[in-house]
Amino acid sequence: MSLAGLAERLRVGELSPREATASYLERIERANPHLNAYITVRAEEALAEAESAPRGALYGVPLAVKDVIDVAGTPTTAASRILADNVPQHDADCVARLRAAGAVILGKLNTHEFAFGATTTSPRFGPARNPWSTDRICGGSSGGSGAAAAADLAAGTLGTDTAGSIRIPACFCGVTGLRPSTGLVSNDGVVPVSWTFDAVGPIARSAEDCSLLLEAIAPRYRPEEGGVRGLRIGVVEALFERANPDVAAVASMALDELSALGVRLERTKAPLLEQAATILQAVMLPEAAQAHLGWLRTRLEDYGADVRARLLAGLLLPSTAHVTGQRARRWYCDGLRRLFDRFDLLAAPEMPIVAPSIGEQTVEVNAKSIPYRLCLMPFNSPWTLAGLPVLSVPCGFVQGLPVGLALVGRRFHDATVLRTGRAFQEAMDWHERRPTLAFDADGKASYTRG
Repeated sequence: MSLAGLAERLRVGELSPREATASYLERIERANPHLNAYITVRAEEALAEAESAPRGALYGVPLAVKDVIDVAGTPTTAASRILADNVPQHDADCVARLRAAGAVILGKLNTHEFAFGATTTSPRFGPARNPWSTDRICGGSSGGSGAAAAADLAAGTLGTDTAGSIRIPACFCGVTGLRPSTGLVSNDGVVPVSWTFDAVGPIARSAEDCSLLLEAIAPRYRPEEGGVRGLRIGVVEALFERANPDVAAVASMALDELSALGVRLERTKAPLLEQAATILQAVMLPEAAQAHLGWLRTRLEDYGADVRARLLAGLLLPSTAHVTGQRARRWYCDGLRRLFDRFDLLAAPEMPIVAPSIGEQTVEVNAKSIPYRLCLMPFNSPWTLAGLPVLSVPCGFVQGLPVGLALVGRRFHDATVLRTGRAFQEAMDWHERRPTLAFDADGKASYTRG
């Protein structure tokens, strides 16, 4: 059931908050050992919260949040050894707003260590597993959020996105995820990666569900009604060409459906897709190193190897790198703004591949073997760099694994992005497809592709 549908059932009294919460907790108990989506389950606390949930827009709706987002009295580990004993006293701003809207917090979701990677395979808690194929990654760093949303282990989730960390798991797990405009949602109470780029956002079944969550956590957001006829979408030609042909074909068919709804499509070029990643790294790496400076001096050996290497790279960059990166970022944003003089939205495949196997370091893109991290950068870095809202919507399958379409909007035009995603999902049912959860004679769960 969608978050919107569950919220309505709770509102009219067809289901109580305690019944909804207990149902999700039972499902988590059976399925999480196979998926490793949760780091912490707040079973007793969630049932107690369900009894006293305020009657807001999310009255009684059971949700879960990435384990870099503070929930008072519950550990925020960031999937790290360093924060193993970190128990915050206060809710993050986004969690406080969810509670005020009536939501129940089921627990904390698995993430790449310190939200600083794209696989969600932390050395401390192990990999989050993709419900469509449990030998595959969920993407990262909000991999647990993507897995929980896909496997219906929460009615909706929150993740964070610095360089793709909401969009990638949403794509790989066949759910809908929004990186909001930078600055739309407060990062107060969230473990930082990069203060220039960090963004908290929803991962859920549909654009409608994401809109409900965003409305709860972003005071300035108001949803838009209506269709999409007449919207101008620029099709980023280079990203379709860079994607594997089967992935590009699926994303192209999604654009055909948008065209049938009255959207005006035009092929276009986005500026300097490769350079965008370099500019982003020049800003992000020093900021991440600064956030971790004390621990780098005293607990270097407690980091996983990949995260430690990236933090040290940020530490060793010359002092001019950050200033140069910020200047280049402003120049790059000016170029994208000129592109949006012609278009309401841009569209591209969210990722050029389907989810790789766990432990796979290189992937094949257009018959070439390249490092996994490098393949994702041109598809995510340009929009992050400019602080734009990006929605990843499921748009089909390749070899039984989900493919996502990225819809990119003007900054603070999140409502237009979500309206377009909702119109697409009202016409197509890809977001309704779910992996099949099966139980053996002992009540243990396993997943197969549905």
